[in-house]
Amino acid sequence: MNTTAQPFDAAQDLADAPATAGARQRPRDAATLILVRRGRRPEVLMGRRAPGHVFMASKWVFPGGRIDRADFLAAAATEPDGPTRARLEAELVPRRARALCLTAVRETFEETGLIVGRAAPAASVAGPWREFRAAGALPDLAALTYVARAITPPGRTRRFDARFFLADADALLAPEPTAGSGELDEIAWLPLEDARALDLPAITRFVLDEVSERLGNPDRPLPFVRMVRGAHQVTHV
Repeated sequence: MNTTAQPFDAAQDLADAPATAGARQRPRDAATLILVRRGRRPEVLMGRRAPGHVFMASKWVFPGGRIDRADFLAAAATEPDGPTRARLEAELVPRRARALCLTAVRETFEETGLIVGRAAPAASVAGPWREFRAAGALPDLAALTYVARAITPPGRTRRFDARFFLADADALLAPEPTAGSGELDEIAWLPLEDARALDLPAITRFVLDEVSERLGNPDRPLPFVRMVRGAHQVTHV
């Protein structure tokens, strides 16, 4: 494990949402999924948050969101693979580690209509997994690789302890996104170099660079980004 200072602009990072008196607000567990189409010009799936959002309005982000109670109970076609499972369970109890993988898949489906899963008989279930299961699929958790962790700095309107996962587009049952829930007003596959030119939150830019490096070196240590004594710190494990 090693710890390094990183060239984050903390003021810009905090400006992604209005400051509040929530410095002591406890971060909520969340998960984000970076879908990648490999090739000569690798592409990532990103969406622009609608202008009316309090949190990161009009910013381009990867699909994701906070954990839901239903994610602890949802069925899956496959389980997280060895390295991803081991890394998550070094931080979390196994039940919560698995639930966060399911969060990443569910949020991606809700926001983009894309299914990271395997075909299965349609099933009728209650709650936020209803439409996913009705589409005739079960989540493919083995397709996810745990690649980064970040805790939202104090002072944000909302705080998350976010785990970032990477998955190949080959794991999708259909290759193109739909309108999803409407939380993202534009969704697109973008070459990495084009994505860097967008209006991105500081952490999204950091993770985008991490993904670019990881495509050539999949065994890179996992970065953990957080604020310590007013400065961003990155620990690699």
